[in-house]
Amino acid sequence: MKEASYRLRALLLGWGSVGVVYSTTDLLQRAGHKLPPLWFDSLTDFSPSAIWLYMSFFLLVPAGYWLTPLSQVKWLMRATQLAALCAGVIYLAWPTTMAYPAVSGEGISVEALRLLLAVDSPQNCFPSLHMALTLLMVWGISQRGQWRYTLTAVLWGAAISVSILQLRRHLFIDLVGGVALTLLAGMLARKMLSYRMIQKELNHE
Repeated sequence: MKEASYRLRALLLGWGSVGVVYSTTDLLQRAGHKLPPLWFDSLTDFSPSAIWLYMSFFLLVPAGYWLTPLSQVKWLMRATQLAALCAGVIYLAWPTTMAYPAVSGEGISVEALRLLLAVDSPQNCFPSLHMALTLLMVWGISQRGQWRYTLTAVLWGAAISVSILQLRRHLFIDLVGGVALTLLAGMLARKMLSYRMIQKELNHE
């Protein structure tokens, strides 16, 4: 029960910070610079049916906090917070948007996409927090050292990455930015926790 409470608290503090930063920067930023698509973006066709893999991200994040080794949960929380903070700085300093395709037709996938469009920001494109958090969860789960969990997380993360492009919620360059953000936040979080551990040991001497 204590472990579950700890993981839940880390999830709320980590993922909650993303929601606060994402919504606040959307309100405060100026009109975004429109990013042009690259040749890689033309390799995937727009598909509203990708909404389901895209939205599975909202299952992957809790799974990441529950499956990451307990000793690494604090690192995951800090990395999530740092990713949100760094992305927020970029969103305010250099707001970005893109040309989104028109959504037409009928069906449950189209309706689900329309619901997403009604609540999601048309800005905050670069870097992609959707991509960054997906990779952080895969990184956390992989630290279990169990190949079945790692393989499942990697395949799930890869599917979400493709769905982001298929759904045209981000451009390829946004995903590249998300990867860089993941590495930066993950390494900074590791250094911060290591520094605090050293300071604790020094204080106890």
